[in-house]
Amino acid sequence: MLCFPNCKINIGLYVTERRPDGYHNIETLFYPLPWEDVLEIVPAEQTTMHMHGKTIAGDTKDNLIYKAYTLLQQEYSGIQPLDIHLLKVIPMGAGLGGGSSDGAFMLKLLNDHYSLGLSEAALAAFALRLGSDCPFFIYNTPCFAKGRGENISPIALDLSAYSIQLICPGIHVSTAAAFKLITAKPAPFDLCTISNLPVAEWQHHISNDFEKPVFEQHPQLAELKSQLYEQGALYAAMSGSGSAVYGIFNKGERARLNIQAETFYI
Repeated sequence: MLCFPNCKINIGLYVTERRPDGYHNIETLFYPLPWEDVLEIVPAEQTTMHMHGKTIAGDTKDNLIYKAYTLLQQEYSGIQPLDIHLLKVIPMGAGLGGGSSDGAFMLKLLNDHYSLGLSEAALAAFALRLGSDCPFFIYNTPCFAKGRGENISPIALDLSAYSIQLICPGIHVSTAAAFKLITAKPAPFDLCTISNLPVAEWQHHISNDFEKPVFEQHPQLAELKSQLYEQGALYAAMSGSGSAVYGIFNKGERARLNIQAETFYI
């Protein structure tokens, strides 16, 4: 069986509180985009994982796909050994949730392949055991998220009338390190009201708390955001804790940037 784990962008991201368990409470909008990895499972005599495309450092058993497989195998005896193949396309360390998406899609793939009958809510509960962003990718529709990111509510937001340009300059930003640079504070804007606000007005109301500290460490990202606005973006921002930066344009428009970076455009 084959599936295509996609990425997401954050529209607004506020770190509102440090929790007693060491995590942080956030408020954000997750918006899915069709920049996709490729994930395949094939019955085998023993479980192996093969990773292709972008280099993935570390032990295979630390990968969220493998953890998802192990998690469900411990719960359901019918899950058999598999050859797992991942073609990694989504840039890593870019704030696009590629690893979280891979883990969540593996749960969905196993649910379908073995006819486990798990509901989205049950899959989301398993996904949360993999990581804070993972439950979003079970639903994979525009959502307002709070708590660690697991308290998810669908939101009426459709950007299909616009063009989105997503730029990944190849700078790896550690999410854990980025959180250490943040001072938690109440959200200055209610993201649930975003549908009442024209996209061209978002820049005056919506922000990402990670931009200031990450831009100080990587000023080229601040310059990239400025260039997007200079070339007509209605709204531009960094996604997650970075380093991907995106611009939302009128349909058919895009920025012509003189930089070395991977770019995705819809």
